[in-house]
Amino acid sequence: MRLLRFIPIKLTLVVILGIVAGNYLNLDVRFPLFACIILLVLLGFLRFKDKKKESLSFGYLAILTTFCIGLFAAGLAQPKNQTNHYLNTDFSGNRIWHIKISEALKPSSFSERYIGKVQALDQNYAEGKVLLSFSNDSMLKKLQVDDEVVLFSSIGEVKAPLNPHQFNYKNYLKDLGIFHQFRLTSSQFITLDSPSTTIYGIAANARTHIISQLKKADFGQEELSIIQALLLGQRNDISEETYTDYKNAGAVHILAVSGLHIGILLWILLFLLKPLERLPRGKTLKLVLTVLLLWGFAFLSGLSASVVRSVTMFSFVAYSMYLNRPNNTFNILALSVFFILLAINPNLLFQVGFQMSYAAVLAIVWLYPLCQKLWFPKHKLVRKIWQLLSVSIAAQLGVLPISLFYFHQFPGLFFISNLLIVPALGIILGMGILVILLALIGQLWGELVIIYNALIGWMNQIIHWVAQQEAFIFKNISFDGVQMVLAYTILFSCVILLTRPNFKKVIALATFIVGFQLWTIYTDYETARKNILFIGHQTKNTVVVHQNGHHTIAATRDTLSVGNMLNDYSVAEQTTNTTYSTVKNSYKWGNKNVLIIDSLGVYPTRETSVDYLILTQSPKLNLERVISSIQPKNIIVDGSNYTSYVNRWKETCLKQKLPFHATGEKGAYYFD
Repeated sequence: MRLLRFIPIKLTLVVILGIVAGNYLNLDVRFPLFACIILLVLLGFLRFKDKKKESLSFGYLAILTTFCIGLFAAGLAQPKNQTNHYLNTDFSGNRIWHIKISEALKPSSFSERYIGKVQALDQNYAEGKVLLSFSNDSMLKKLQVDDEVVLFSSIGEVKAPLNPHQFNYKNYLKDLGIFHQFRLTSSQFITLDSPSTTIYGIAANARTHIISQLKKADFGQEELSIIQALLLGQRNDISEETYTDYKNAGAVHILAVSGLHIGILLWILLFLLKPLERLPRGKTLKLVLTVLLLWGFAFLSGLSASVVRSVTMFSFVAYSMYLNRPNNTFNILALSVFFILLAINPNLLFQVGFQMSYAAVLAIVWLYPLCQKLWFPKHKLVRKIWQLLSVSIAAQLGVLPISLFYFHQFPGLFFISNLLIVPALGIILGMGILVILLALIGQLWGELVIIYNALIGWMNQIIHWVAQQEAFIFKNISFDGVQMVLAYTILFSCVILLTRPNFKKVIALATFIVGFQLWTIYTDYETARKNILFIGHQTKNTVVVHQNGHHTIAATRDTLSVGNMLNDYSVAEQTTNTTYSTVKNSYKWGNKNVLIIDSLGVYPTRETSVDYLILTQSPKLNLERVISSIQPKNIIVDGSNYTSYVNRWKETCLKQKLPFHATGEKGAYYFD
């Protein structure tokens, strides 16, 4: 299929390129704005002049204009181009902040967390989003969406990861437009009475009311947490064990209200509303009701970014089905992307959920018909099973490169979990909506609760059984960004070849496969050449990591606590084995000496050359005397030291004008 002949697809690809370029170029928003105005004037002039509408110049100018629109959208989304954003004011030190709660996040073991929208800074109007973290306190009343708080405090930056290749929560929040956070106690803020109401607050209150009604019924704790996730987008109550089971079984997408749920709901609505087609203008009425009900479900689910994105996409799909033009699906999907990125938020392009949703849907639309052409069973039951498998395989192929890049994991039994769960998901969602409606009017039958509770329980048991087949769960797969791009080019070339085979397409596919192999060989060669030594950050522990080619050696006092850190490092650096050793008091790194002083505080008193002095386990010593005795060139302290000790040593090094590195502040220390 020659997708690029469709104008919406061309324009969407160009606007995506514009957003990507704008995000990395970080241009002043005035440049793309003036460029857009000039180009639009030229487009109007050419359209007026070219009566036959055959000018190639018009097409090129349209592409350039769309690219500049993408640049402009990316520029507008950047805080520096938003006049009232708090980042463009002086917000240092203690300030009076007025913040409205927009989303309640899943609490951790130590804190309650919320996303808030800045309303005012020092009584001046301001905008922007911040993260609020409240330490767990029995006196602290949980905040709700739309609550407004006033606090007098200083704001801090979200910290980058302290160890290499760990999950970068700072970048994740940056993509959400969050750059700073507050860490507060119950005594550091006041909640305002009678806050203004938004649609998000109304949705949150409706969801809270539904959950309270469901809790009155006799649902099991695990079953109720799954019901809340499936129907209301609330995953806060799901246990870690259950969530891990769904992740390992390749069915974690079931727990988030996303494209799968909205797609099934669209199918249910189209089936239930089909009798309306007999009425005058019945098809139009059916479309309007379908879209309204989809957005009603989005409202109940809290209008999160993923839900809004999915409902927007499937609203366009519903319109495509209304037009009854199957070949128009790609155009409609392209238009939905165009609309979401320009009308809602261009930064959604860089979020994993957005990428995976559209990758899955595009793969299903494109690959599913090919699977059906490859084999069309005559037996009805076999045909239905093959259709479900085709959808599952297509979706997994579509998201596989992204999944490997971000999560480095592939559940080999995804087709079993999807084959067993997805067919029943329509029934589960349909019954769930009925349960909610009956619960709201106080007419929820006990028999329905028993049946629905058993149905959710069976689903959990199936997922748990699939997740136990650990031999089919492929973890710790090294996969970088270049491999992801090359994997998609291989998949794209393969589909094009299967659609209409010829020699040129075979050569193109072979070229991309060879390119993938060459890049893998190159990265393997680069890994073999590496010789790296660094001090990692671990609270109450010391860890010295030495990578020599594909082999990693970790000198540590607690091997159990460094497992996740070393696993992340090994996957990213493509090392094949890791060994452990005890921490020694001295090392030789090239022609430089490394000395470690631990809690015993023992160090050589004779004159010796020390290039790196590492302090661990809070040794009780006079640092000035140590510096005078061994004259180190660099001092490093890790996470095993008391904070008060670290601060005191830092002041001493400032006086002595010695380089000082605290891993708790600056992250891992790499030796030259």
